[in-house]
Amino acid sequence: MSEANDAALELTRILGAFEVAAVAVSGGVDSTTLAALAHRALGRRATMMHAVSPAVPPDATRRVRDLAAAEGWQLHILDAGEFADPRYRANPSDRCFYCKTNLYAGIAAATRAQILSGTNRDDLSDWRPGLKAAAEHGVRHPYVEAGIDKAGVRALSRKLGLGDIAELPASPCLSSRVETGIAIDPADLALVHAAETLLASRLGAAATLRCRVRRTGLVVELDATTLASLAPEQRAGLAAAIAALPGGDRPLAFAPYRMGSAFLRPAAEPANV
Repeated sequence: MSEANDAALELTRILGAFEVAAVAVSGGVDSTTLAALAHRALGRRATMMHAVSPAVPPDATRRVRDLAAAEGWQLHILDAGEFADPRYRANPSDRCFYCKTNLYAGIAAATRAQILSGTNRDDLSDWRPGLKAAAEHGVRHPYVEAGIDKAGVRALSRKLGLGDIAELPASPCLSSRVETGIAIDPADLALVHAAETLLASRLGAAATLRCRVRRTGLVVELDATTLASLAPEQRAGLAAAIAALPGGDRPLAFAPYRMGSAFLRPAAEPANV
């Protein structure tokens, strides 16, 4: 708990230096925890900026709205407009650059405040084109500045009393389920969300699961324990239920979960930018 206390103190010091701040909050554990602490450190000098689009799960937006109401956040909902950007819709390997470019441009158009993101230290070890967009827009990353990793964020969330927020599983945007090079289609994202909601209701919240859109059809990825426990009739039942969803009548396979497996990165690209 002392580490969480130290992290909270250091982040409060960093946040307190901003005259006004705009926190980009997606609804995940990182940005939501940062938003909660920013509100406690800055009060009305902090505005939480939440973008809605077909790539954002409705439950993430609901989570942000509920917490904003409970804690008294100053909340601004915007459409970042990435779906009007053909570069984003084409789903290249650097799709996240175009997503974040639109997001930060949209936030900058709505406020003069310093934009803050929930990027943590662990994110720096991955290839994240969105960090380049952040740099181009002068976005600050308080967790990185404070040396806080994902485990530290979760500990901080528990310290702040944010309930289930601390235990939220990693859940990137719905577009991350679409194989690189397949155009991003809102109908596909709606199918992915519906399929994952159905799977979670039948397999339990503890299961790690993804519904991927691939050139071969749909792939349901499950953690090794859950996948091994599925009887043939269960697989058939899940496949039939997904096939009954709008757009779900396409070939479906089951596979072990692999983080980011729909993302195909050219070998020449660096580990980070």
